[in-house]
Amino acid sequence: MISHELQTFIIAATPVIELRGAIPIALFNYELSVTSAFIFSVLGNIFPVIFILLFFEKVSNFLSQRSTFFKKIFEWLFARTRRKHQGNYERFKDLFLVIFVAIPLPITGAWTGSLCAFLFGIPFKRAFPLISLGVIIAGAIVTLISLGIILI
Repeated sequence: MISHELQTFIIAATPVIELRGAIPIALFNYELSVTSAFIFSVLGNIFPVIFILLFFEKVSNFLSQRSTFFKKIFEWLFARTRRKHQGNYERFKDLFLVIFVAIPLPITGAWTGSLCAFLFGIPFKRAFPLISLGVIIAGAIVTLISLGIILI
């Protein structure tokens, strides 16, 4: 049996759901403490960032060179992401990445923030702390919303 803490970590590590889903599940389904829900969700959400930042370029190049299907998907994804976020990144630089990850809305978060960091050439040593800070802020926002302290 997998502990509720590990389940929370895994849920937070998944794309799309991330900690936006993990924190309410941890609080209300698993009945974890606020502290445990927050910590395991934040750590789970940060965990894949390391691998995305370090290996996404290698994996996307490998797949693109061997498959026209993947080449077309990555070209579309990269062009779309650059088109949608290049102006904001150029204007706000590092603050953009933190805010982009921190806002707990669909299509924002650690996974997409990591992709943006890769596409804009932000080195790991700079991108990782910025994305981590965004995840911590998002975790605080989602926790406060889940507890009814912030009303949306």
